[in-house]
Amino acid sequence: MTRSVLATALVSIGLLVVGAVGSSASAKLAKEFGPSVSLAEPSGGFVGQIALAPEHGTAGTPVTVKGRNFPKDRDFDLAWRTMDGRWNTNDKGEYHGRSYAPVAYRIARVHSDVQGNFEAHFTTPEDFGFQHDIVVQDGNRLLTQAGFDIDMTMDVTPASGPVGTPITVEFKGIGWRQLENSWDLVYDNAFTGWVSSVTTNGTARFTIPATGRPGVHVLEAIHGEFTFPYRNPQQNPRPDRPRFVKQFTITPGAPVLPPAPEAQLQTAPRGLPPQGDLKADPPFAPVGTTVAIKGSGFKPGQTYKLAFASMTGNRVGGVDMSEALSTLTEAVAGADGTATFRIKAPDDLGGPHGLVVKDGNKASTGVFSIIPSALPLTASKGPAGAPFSIHLKGVGWTETANIYAMVYDNFYSGYACGFNSQGDVEIQMYATGDPGWHFIDLYPAIYKGQESRPNNFRIPQLTYEADHPGEDLPRFSFAFEIVEGDLQGATR
Repeated sequence: MTRSVLATALVSIGLLVVGAVGSSASAKLAKEFGPSVSLAEPSGGFVGQIALAPEHGTAGTPVTVKGRNFPKDRDFDLAWRTMDGRWNTNDKGEYHGRSYAPVAYRIARVHSDVQGNFEAHFTTPEDFGFQHDIVVQDGNRLLTQAGFDIDMTMDVTPASGPVGTPITVEFKGIGWRQLENSWDLVYDNAFTGWVSSVTTNGTARFTIPATGRPGVHVLEAIHGEFTFPYRNPQQNPRPDRPRFVKQFTITPGAPVLPPAPEAQLQTAPRGLPPQGDLKADPPFAPVGTTVAIKGSGFKPGQTYKLAFASMTGNRVGGVDMSEALSTLTEAVAGADGTATFRIKAPDDLGGPHGLVVKDGNKASTGVFSIIPSALPLTASKGPAGAPFSIHLKGVGWTETANIYAMVYDNFYSGYACGFNSQGDVEIQMYATGDPGWHFIDLYPAIYKGQESRPNNFRIPQLTYEADHPGEDLPRFSFAFEIVEGDLQGATR
């Protein structure tokens, strides 16, 4: 069987998707249908029947619901059932997996006619993929229901561009159940990273750089329950799941290079804790930034010390993790009882750090957050084999923040941990590949946790920006130009 015939056969049984499979331009989120309604239960048997046309479709697909044999001349709720996803972490820095709570939203109030029939219409929402229940209910009583499947889609834009072009990959209809909720991206037959949609209702969007020689490059989306892609999905226990194949063409032209490391700093990280009595200005910053910490209610003219809390230890070397306080600086309270402590953001672990100023038996407290930052590459140009290094500061300590996963030309290369080194990460590298530009990306990842299926630990989370558990973390991107010559030519 030729390759083209094989592809045609796979398409015919729904396993391989190589083209557009639907549009979701007009689709709303499920919660935009209407108000939430009770999760009604059947009582005294089922009443009536409903038929859906079609019984599956992509987000944005129009659906007709026809009901018959219901109580006559009555109003009912037509409801869409789905899940509300969340990541589970705690204040000990532990990852406890993901969970999903059932919810229902009213599609419409329907009215049965004198024969007990009704007809309603809705547009398939942008939601988790695969099976959903469409329910007819009367208050808390479920009358009947039918199943509707949201078909998963993958889109890649643009279709072409020079090396380094940001390729936007978008999925809709990722599932929430096991065997449906963990998808992997493969670029030119190499594993790039995994895709999540726990808190984004089945939708995932992210970018990767176009890497490789001019010409056609292949992006695949394959399910991966146990960390990496399951390469023969048509022969696994759930062969009904799709497999997507898209192409991107690298064209001649000036490379699209990532911004300088300092331009990749976060400007508004989400989820920072409130500051408390002691106010830091700025409230978050990378290592080395000048910070002013102000408190009030102190005794005028008295000297006070500012203590800074940090975690120490590691998870693998037999050294217990603990929080320790160290004095950073001191300040004299002014006539109005305020004191301003000026510091450089310590070269320490990323994340929130407690601040404490003791005044006799009282203590003023606050929080300052260190955000991750990257230094320039030690060399950004040289021949193949040239050594260079990547240096990060402010990497965190929790199970969702203590590692970064490295991708070289969209090929996953390994991870680096920052806990044992108090947030300092240095990765030794060697330039490999053809002459031209090569791209290195460091993605947030989940180090470990209390979850076995799916197993997404210690691999790049491509959807870090909208759906990372715990902290809001950045990705860092770099480019290295390989030139003809010997190793004497490596330069910045």
